[in-house]
Amino acid sequence: MSEVKLKAGKARAAAAALNRMTTQQKNEALQLMADALRRRREDIIAANREDLERGQTQGISTSLLDRLALNPQRIEAIAEGLEQIISLPDPIGDVLDDFERPNGLKISKLRVPLGVIGIIYEARPNVTVDAAGLCLKAGNTVVLRGGSSALSSNRKIVEVLHEALDASALPADAIQLIESADRSSVDEMLKLNGLLDVIIPRGGQALIRNVVENATVPVIETGAGICHTYIDETADGAMAEAIAINAKVQRPSVCNSMETLLVNSRFAADRLAPLAEALRQAGVEIRGCERTLKLVPWAVPATEQDFATEYNDYILNIKTVDTLDEAMDHISRYGTTHSECIVTENEDHARRFLQEVDAAAVYHNASTRFTDGFEFGFGAEIGISTQKLHARGPMGLPALTSTKYVIHGSGQIRG
Repeated sequence: MSEVKLKAGKARAAAAALNRMTTQQKNEALQLMADALRRRREDIIAANREDLERGQTQGISTSLLDRLALNPQRIEAIAEGLEQIISLPDPIGDVLDDFERPNGLKISKLRVPLGVIGIIYEARPNVTVDAAGLCLKAGNTVVLRGGSSALSSNRKIVEVLHEALDASALPADAIQLIESADRSSVDEMLKLNGLLDVIIPRGGQALIRNVVENATVPVIETGAGICHTYIDETADGAMAEAIAINAKVQRPSVCNSMETLLVNSRFAADRLAPLAEALRQAGVEIRGCERTLKLVPWAVPATEQDFATEYNDYILNIKTVDTLDEAMDHISRYGTTHSECIVTENEDHARRFLQEVDAAAVYHNASTRFTDGFEFGFGAEIGISTQKLHARGPMGLPALTSTKYVIHGSGQIRG
């Protein structure tokens, strides 16, 4: 039996036991996990160092190395994420609807776990803990398949989490890690109907496209992030500059960072050149349309492909437009329905943008970097869904549940 099928089978077997756990038992396990991460911090950092050294040898980009890197502060943040999940209400058993039929049947609609969740992700070892914590709190077992670049980190993290679960009431088999770096392990997961109930991919466009196009297991599509910020003609200059720089520079390797800045031509006439220079000083390479190049002559000419690219790096497209409609048309053409922002003092323009732009999160006068489960108060997120079925936007605990109807009768039969 393959590693994938064996571990998925263990997760499936553990699902029934996990479903019997109380909220207190789940929270106690999460706290043990957080404590173990802190206690074994140096071991985790040492394993992470192996991944970083291997990545540098293989020529991985600086931004991807940043996504991969762990340090004491990041491990503490990961542990705190688990503790925030503890503080959140347990969705399992919530009564969403409750009614009685004329024939006396009493019908309730309850939240229940999805079951066994497969998570396929790339070079972010924090996802290993985030996904495990959220899945367990929502009563799900999880099969994790991280990227090969983070294998040493993920292996050590799961070892630590298993030790914590061994000291808890929860089954340690509730968390499974696929260690095979072979592409075939992903392909096999996509076909594990009957063992996996759902697959959630987290990563770049190529990974997500492969999962969506080839899976027979149901998929919750988390999105590649070609995110835009549109600076309208009435935007406050200082606010626009702060939002644009934050959306690109604060952490460019993540999916909610800005990839294209759209600037109204009236705003651009006086303010684009200093804004572009501020971005350059922050280490950003600017790629501009023809009109942008007239105002920022040192920029690199932007191509059609550039506007369709998620860089996850210190690279930014800038396009100059004349109207709100032109900006929204560009977003409609190139956006990935993730996160979009308008910076404006015109309330009508803000209203139209928020209403008409199709995205999981739309912003008025705030950075797209806030599209995040932690920032929304959901605890560590499982991902940001850009689809419209089941879940959309940052996915917290309720997004990891399904429902079932519970019916109480008194001997009714159907005539």
